[in-house]
Amino acid sequence: MKISNRLEKHIVAAAAVAAGVAASANAAVVAWENCNLVIPNTIDGLYINVETRATGSAGSVVGGWDINPYSATSLAWYNAPGTSMMRYPGVTSGSAGSLAVGTVVGSSGSYGSGAVTVGSAPGNWQLNAVNYFGFRFVAADGGTKYGYGTFQIGSSISGADRKITNLYYEASGASITVPAPGALALLGVAGLAGARRRR
Repeated sequence: MKISNRLEKHIVAAAAVAAGVAASANAAVVAWENCNLVIPNTIDGLYINVETRATGSAGSVVGGWDINPYSATSLAWYNAPGTSMMRYPGVTSGSAGSLAVGTVVGSSGSYGSGAVTVGSAPGNWQLNAVNYFGFRFVAADGGTKYGYGTFQIGSSISGADRKITNLYYEASGASITVPAPGALALLGVAGLAGARRRR
């Protein structure tokens, strides 16, 4: 057997294991991908109902809204009752932290609201980057759900380039983990290997 064929078999096997683990660990994950919710540079910001995907510039027009990123001078979070943003692990005061890949968003986290901090320290938000944030909210069924999202920021925290690009939550009420991008890349490599073999 050629080395290239053996390598392809190992890649496909590894991808299958990764796919099985991901499927069992995330069976109840609800994904709102490529939502691209632009956050206005205003005191009102954007009110978001995570379940219904309704958005608006006032809480009165978005029934059951959950999260509200806003501010004309910085970036802050306002939350509906029972909803709040996850702080960076180990931090017990302040607002949402920029979470690292592998962070578990769940009942053991510390949650709050208010303005975020930009800087180089762990948990600080980064400019010209995509930041991960965690949150919890009370769903229509009355249960607390945990989720995370991706937030793209341009060269200024109060600039025009501020948008939530994806939102995910665990519908069962279980915790959810910010995933490593490499897991999807591995599945992509496996797909290429399979396509090459069929030629």
